[in-house]
Amino acid sequence: MFGSRVSMQLSMRAAVPIICALAFTLGACSRGRPAPVVKAGPASQPGQFLAEAGHSPPFARMSYAGFSRTEAIAIARQEWRLFGRPVYDDPPRDGADPDPDDAPSRSPGEWERVGEYWWLGQDADRRESAWTGLHDETGREIPDRQIGFYPWSAAFISYVMRTAGAGGRFPYAASHYVYIDIAKDMTLGRTSGWALYAERVDAYAPVPGDLICFSRASRRPMTYDRLPAPRFAAHCDMVVARGKGQISVIGGNVNHAVTMKHVPVTADGRLADSRGDVLDTRYPWFVVLRIQYDH
Repeated sequence: MFGSRVSMQLSMRAAVPIICALAFTLGACSRGRPAPVVKAGPASQPGQFLAEAGHSPPFARMSYAGFSRTEAIAIARQEWRLFGRPVYDDPPRDGADPDPDDAPSRSPGEWERVGEYWWLGQDADRRESAWTGLHDETGREIPDRQIGFYPWSAAFISYVMRTAGAGGRFPYAASHYVYIDIAKDMTLGRTSGWALYAERVDAYAPVPGDLICFSRASRRPMTYDRLPAPRFAAHCDMVVARGKGQISVIGGNVNHAVTMKHVPVTADGRLADSRGDVLDTRYPWFVVLRIQYDH
């Protein structure tokens, strides 16, 4: 009996290195690169975006304070202050954008901040999440002549929404048309679960925390009635304050910075009058995105 017990102990000791090696191998495999997430189009459900938000901070991912209107406005204002509180109330320029050499978003300390908008505002599987205000996803510096190929205004809006606790209820995107279309589908009852609705500019008065959007198409500007539509050029700003006869809005990548504009409104706060004419002659505002915050 003693001999068989010794033999069993020796056999177990011999097996220990094999078991440890197997455990190490399995552990190493479990730490390998995860399989890429396959994304559907804009009509996909909110859970998709929540599942891919693992690289966001816990306070945003788990929405410690809920999806807060106050926080969203405060975040937008804070980013505006970080860029030096620029205000741009001039008519948009005809032709080229400002000289890229003067772009704040390419300056030391600022290009990294734009990189945070991309990293936090986009899902981790998107190549845009590795962009900065100065670099592409490989770390290559973007030439001045190509800066227009890396617009970050939608990344800024997505950053604000995710940081404010939207979780899986906002369709984070590199282009504004994605969440504009989803907002219209929400209004039409074609989808559900998202925290935004499209409203007509002559029927709804935007409040702080909402988004207002204008068309960037020169030949055939986008209209509310044509939504949802395939890819189209647009820009959205967040309303941060209401005053007499105007609202204050903040947006990203306006003159290569986070910039405030003042937009004229009717006496009751709408962007367009009862005839549908937009009061602001500088920009063709065509939709308000009403954001459904928790509080």
